[in-house]
Amino acid sequence: MNLLSLFKNTNNNNPHTLIWGDDDFLNDYLARSYVKDERFASLDHVIVDCENDGLDELIAALTESSLFSNQKIITVKQPFFLTTKVAKKYQKQLKQLQDIFSHLKELEDVVVIVASYEKIDRRKKLTKTIMGSFNVVDPLVRPYEVAAIAKALIKAEGYTISQSALQILVERSDQVMDTILSNYEKLKMACVDKKITEEAVKTNVDLSLAQNIFAILEAALNQNYQEAIIRLNDQLREGTNAIQLLAVFENQIELLLVVKILAKRGRSEPQIVKELGVHPYRVKLALRSRIQINKLENLLAEAIKLEYNYKNGNYHDDNFIKMYILNV
Repeated sequence: MNLLSLFKNTNNNNPHTLIWGDDDFLNDYLARSYVKDERFASLDHVIVDCENDGLDELIAALTESSLFSNQKIITVKQPFFLTTKVAKKYQKQLKQLQDIFSHLKELEDVVVIVASYEKIDRRKKLTKTIMGSFNVVDPLVRPYEVAAIAKALIKAEGYTISQSALQILVERSDQVMDTILSNYEKLKMACVDKKITEEAVKTNVDLSLAQNIFAILEAALNQNYQEAIIRLNDQLREGTNAIQLLAVFENQIELLLVVKILAKRGRSEPQIVKELGVHPYRVKLALRSRIQINKLENLLAEAIKLEYNYKNGNYHDDNFIKMYILNV
């Protein structure tokens, strides 16, 4: 299965493809998967990085014949010619690219452009030409879609993963697609018969920083202060400083607080997930918590005050953050 079909496409039957989105890791993963498609097995693969290799190298790749086959597939990285930041010295090359892409049907090679930019210059003639003649893929993954996209991607590559294993993988990856893909690469090497189990995830994927810090907060909220301090000391020994810890504490408390407020206003769990754009599991955990809204407001205010004092240099000692945890 073509992984690009998991995302919005303008023309899935067109082999010439523009992958455009600001997630460089995901874009690269999709591009690498696409060029390995069995349709292109007999083609030479050429990679041109426009920033490092230059536009002349790209033009040469697009206009020269392959030495080993009739066709080649060209992956174009960092196509700065699609952005607003193009120096005047490249005017000649831009005209050449315009001419090449205006006659794309005459090109024997397959071109895959990976544009890992938040914005491109859609007013530019060259950009309009490419977007009009390429299959444009938008690999946008909203936070609440992460698990579903990850599962579909794993299935598309011929692997299976249990629901519990998927949940742990997503949690330990902080619901971040890049991290999920990176951890998935580890699991592909470790799993047997292409089956990713809960045990495999627990063995090969470590708890994320956010998860470890959430465990500190959760232990403190449950008044298990000994466990909370042990976990806090572990994080401090591993080099996480108080400001980093407090930033995650604030994020977790803010989420708990907002979920509680929305639930109080009558929002359902799915509505909260969609409104906040976060992973459903995080909302589920927040709804299970019995901590009151006023308590959360006080904890957030204290965390912000503590972070301010650390950043201003008023506090240096780790004992201040330990006192914060003991007062949760």
